[in-house]
Amino acid sequence: MWQAVGAAPTDRDLEVAVIDRDGEHSVVFPCRRIADGWIVAATRQRLDIRPTHWRPWREHKRSYAR
Repeated sequence: MWQAVGAAPTDRDLEVAVIDRDGEHSVVFPCRRIADGWIVAATRQRLDIRPTHWRPWREHKRSYAR
């Protein structure tokens, strides 16, 4: 179940989604919230996104390259 982005924790991998003019899109790799934005969980690379909602990342759902 999706939750409001303002309630996203900073201590675990999350699946986040964004809404743009083309609709809703889920980010295909786990992300982490940091004090001033978002990073890719595996690489710690900063992301230039503004998610609208989140849910816990489920590893069995998707695989991604590290």
